[in-house]
Amino acid sequence: MSSDEKQVAPRSLAEALRAKDDGSLAALLRARPDLITPVPTDLTQLATRAGTRASVIRALERLDRFTLQTAEALAVAPEPADRETLLALLAGDENDPAVVGAFPHALAALREQALVWGPDDRLRLVRTARELLAPSPQHPSPTGLGPTVAEATAGMSPGRIQEILTAAGLPTTHDAVSAVASLTSLFTDRARMADLLAAAPPDSLDVLSRLVWGPPYGQVTAEPAARLRWLLDRGLLLPTAPGTVVLPREVALHLRAGRAHRSTEPLPPAVEPAATHRPQVVDTTAAGQAYTSLATIEELLKDWDEGGPTVLRAGGLSVRDLKRTAVALDVPEPVAAFWVELAYAAGLLASDGEADERYAATPAYDEWLELPAAGRWTRLATAWLSGTRTAGVIGGRDTKERTLAALGPGLDRSAAPEVRHRVLTLLAALPEGASASPDSVVARLHWERALRGAASSDDLRARLARWTLSEAESLGITGRGALSAHGRALIGAESSAPAPETDSGAEQASGPGDKLPVHHHRHHPAPPPQPRSPAELASAAARAGKLLAPLLPEPLDHVLLQADLTAVAPGPLQRPLADTLDVLADVESKGGATVYRFTPGSVRRALDAGRSASDLHAFLSEHSRTPVPQPLTYLIDDVARRHGHLRIGSASAYVRCDDDALLNEIIADKRSQGLRLRRLAPTVLAAQADPATLLEGLRSMGFAPAAESAEGDVLITRAHAHRTPPRTAPEPVPDGPPSPDTTLLGAAIRAIRAGDLASTTPHKPTAAAPGRNGTLPRTTSAETLATMQAAVLTGDTLWIGYVNAEGSASQRVIAPIKVEGGFVTAYDHTADEVRTYPLHRVTGVAELADEQA
Repeated sequence: MSSDEKQVAPRSLAEALRAKDDGSLAALLRARPDLITPVPTDLTQLATRAGTRASVIRALERLDRFTLQTAEALAVAPEPADRETLLALLAGDENDPAVVGAFPHALAALREQALVWGPDDRLRLVRTARELLAPSPQHPSPTGLGPTVAEATAGMSPGRIQEILTAAGLPTTHDAVSAVASLTSLFTDRARMADLLAAAPPDSLDVLSRLVWGPPYGQVTAEPAARLRWLLDRGLLLPTAPGTVVLPREVALHLRAGRAHRSTEPLPPAVEPAATHRPQVVDTTAAGQAYTSLATIEELLKDWDEGGPTVLRAGGLSVRDLKRTAVALDVPEPVAAFWVELAYAAGLLASDGEADERYAATPAYDEWLELPAAGRWTRLATAWLSGTRTAGVIGGRDTKERTLAALGPGLDRSAAPEVRHRVLTLLAALPEGASASPDSVVARLHWERALRGAASSDDLRARLARWTLSEAESLGITGRGALSAHGRALIGAESSAPAPETDSGAEQASGPGDKLPVHHHRHHPAPPPQPRSPAELASAAARAGKLLAPLLPEPLDHVLLQADLTAVAPGPLQRPLADTLDVLADVESKGGATVYRFTPGSVRRALDAGRSASDLHAFLSEHSRTPVPQPLTYLIDDVARRHGHLRIGSASAYVRCDDDALLNEIIADKRSQGLRLRRLAPTVLAAQADPATLLEGLRSMGFAPAAESAEGDVLITRAHAHRTPPRTAPEPVPDGPPSPDTTLLGAAIRAIRAGDLASTTPHKPTAAAPGRNGTLPRTTSAETLATMQAAVLTGDTLWIGYVNAEGSASQRVIAPIKVEGGFVTAYDHTADEVRTYPLHRVTGVAELADEQA
């Protein structure tokens, strides 16, 4: 191989990044979007940013379990380590074939995210990652391994080290360094270690077995027992502090048969089907629940039409109001909290912003009601899928030990959209009609994000996954636990033949330039879904709505009137019929059929809304499939006859009636004393109460008064009177910087490459700037002008220092095109565009050195 063909190992992460092509850099910035905010000036700055503690922790948190185990193994390997050594730490002496198959992908993923760099024979973990993952007394390694022999004997006297060599059957040396190397060589030689341990007392081997998988530290007394003394004499246990000993890493690895981890997990746990149903049953069940979700939201907001509960001073809904809402919806409180939060996330509910602040429906709710049922459902489903507000945490405590309230602050969990989408994607990978075991879903999510918490009920991702399964069922995305056809469309997984669970995302896993065989990828999970654009989300929602629409029940235009003053709606009603019936009757029971009951109060409510008795008779005759019962006719006529006989207006408040005997009856009634009535005229009573209180007081006494306006006309009470000002739906809280799109990636890479060219290209020394040394070039104005003019004629490229109007200095590589009027127009390689610069802001200029042959 010629010298030109020899591959020189990079000396730093920056050099390793410099050797990557644009596709690899794009993959890095896509996987770690925090590195591009703001765009680095060059590759050195990119490498520095990639090694910061916050960025490295974020990258480690997004690794799956086996890739993280690969990084942990590299953290306990000698630095630098070769590929074979690292694989041996994972596969062990038995050379686990599953580990061997998954290893290339895991290593490629670490390289892609710039957590590992260097060629295969000199692999290095980024320094910050090694500090986080390597074992230390303060931060034990996840592997359970302790320090190396060299690290454990760092403070040991040379004489003591020589004694250990003698006890271990090794020749003494002239210095401590060679003694440590000799002991390390013994502990890493499998055959010699086997001979040494074969001579160990059984009690001593029992001590080693208790320390082998960690923690590697133990306590000893000033006079150790014989079984411990045998181990201490031969260096199989080494003292680290008074009364403390440690099992050296090399010894532990021998006892572990070469494995860094007790249990290596190269394969993701399968999502186990819990039950299987016919796809048609799943779709119809989900559609029925979807329609129920629409009815629940309508019922909730209809109950708050005239102004809902007050807003707490700290924001949110009080516990008492949440309980009342749960009773009104006939659901448990956590379910009521979910519906309230869903309405808020969809922009249908907000606070009105008035002095006595209350929750109410927004103008968007009226627009939502006019949509077809499928369109209303997709609005709710997309708001839930992309929202970060999490109803499941309501009732818990925040970091300041304050109770988290529905509609209050502190409910955003930025991981929620990703977990919801991933859970539904896992369901989509199962055979159609199959539901998943919640425990297997949680186990899979924990494998995919091993550092995001333990696989327990306290893990946020585990709780989010369980809430997702429950909420998706309530919303009608799933039916009987299985993903419906419209649910598949919603997440963009309409394929009728999903790939097997272990193959999910195999093709997506390979990065640019990745030449690994397919079998290295097949057992790896799909990468996190890239955020979809608003157009893509709208398109997916439209497809879901088209699939759902035929499954939703057709609204009915009739009810069945019964002699017991009830009406039965055998299914969902058309909106005008449902709206009128909600005013004319009270809902008595819900279910497959809704039962309405007519009462004097409900009929009076309809009359207050401007309906006449003849209107109500005609309405019932038109929409009933059964004859109108005589008791209902009598009820309407009786209430209408008395309705409006009394009139209430505002003086403070007054009652007027042409029948003075009726006014005498009111004054004589003891129940009217609280209204403090007095007669002003034979047909008028005055009250020291507001009209609303007076109206309700007389109604509670059994009268049927009607409110009137200042002109004396009957005041018609309109439904849906209270709305908030226009409000926007709450914005989701992103989980870190957004993933950059292709256009931004291309522009950022061009800028980084150009900035790197400016910072690394050698320049010709000048009298004013003999060398770079990381500083801007300095030349006089005359030298700058002359060099610029010469470059225009020769077409040379120059290195300049430039200070912008804000005083920020930078270095650029430009190709001057024109110099006139105190400005230079040039092609800026750093910005990849033609720009014009004032010459007085150029600190200096230097020609680029000729390239070396």
